Amino acid sequence: MSLKEQITTDMKNAMRSKETERLSTIRLLLAAMKQKEVDERIELTDAHIVAIIEKMIKQRKDSITQYEAAKREDLVANETFELKLLQTYLPEQLSDEAILAAIQKAIEASGASGPQDMGKVIAILKAELAGQADMGKVSGLVKAALQK
Repeated sequence: MSLKEQITTDMKNAMRSKETERLSTIRLLLAAMKQKEVDERIELTDAHIVAIIEKMIKQRKDSITQYEAAKREDLVANETFELKLLQTYLPEQLSDEAILAAIQKAIEASGASGPQDMGKVIAILKAELAGQADMGKVSGLVKAALQK
C-alpha cells in the first residue's frame, strides 16, 4: 500500500470513528498533497509525500516553540497532537550510529576535507536519508565531523 493510500484509508477510518482532531490533521495533509499535485502537475510519489510531511512537521515544531513562549498551552497541545500524528507517516528513523556511518561514507564519497565542503556532503545525505533522519540534526553532525 502506498503512503497516499494509507493516508486516505486513515482519513476514512477517522471519519467512521468520529475522531475530529485526527480527521482534521489528515485533511490538512491531504490538502497539502493535493496542492503540490496541482501546482507542479505531477503524481506524488512516496518520496514527495515524505518531503511534504517533513515540512509540516517542521512547521509544527516552530509553532510549538512560539506558542510555548506565548504561554498558550491549548495551542501547544493541538500542535503536539498534529506533530505526533504526522510523525507516524514517516519511515522508521535511523539510529545515531547509522547516521554517523552514513555521514562518514558521504564524506569519503565527496572527498570533503573541511567545513567549506559541507554542502557537498549534505547534498549526498539529503537524498540518502530523506525522511529517515532530522536533517537539522544531520547538519550539526556533519559540521562536527568536518571540523576535525
